[in-house]
Amino acid sequence: MAEEEIEAEVEIKTTASKFHMFARRPQHVSKATRYIQGCDLLEGEWDKVGSILLWKLIVDGEPRVSKDRIEVMDMEKNMIQWRVLEGPLKKEYKSFLKTMKVSPKHGGIGSVVKWNMKYERIHEKVPHPERLLQFFVEMIKEVDQYLLCEE
Repeated sequence: MAEEEIEAEVEIKTTASKFHMFARRPQHVSKATRYIQGCDLLEGEWDKVGSILLWKLIVDGEPRVSKDRIEVMDMEKNMIQWRVLEGPLKKEYKSFLKTMKVSPKHGGIGSVVKWNMKYERIHEKVPHPERLLQFFVEMIKEVDQYLLCEE
């Protein structure tokens, strides 16, 4: 099957640089959202390309893990990209790449978080990951609320 992609944009009140700086420190993200229970550094350094992280998530009320490698960390574009190496997604998808980019909102306060997922399903019966995309949208909203309370 060919590679496919879906994406969502979420408007937030936090500045792009503040949101990106927080997202670069996944060991702290569990404080901001109920969807992430923790993140362990398995190899490398926290915000460096090539580092491997083990995310402990709650997706649809169920505990899950995802072992990801940081593929891109672009400070100027406020962008992070992770490749899924192991976990439940690898049972349904040959490849799975998640990209988060935070941009200042044009003509207003706050910013826009663009979440993109590129994936290749193992067969056509595997659903597109819309529920997972919604998981990330909800998580972004919770992190935004947490960061606003910190100001």
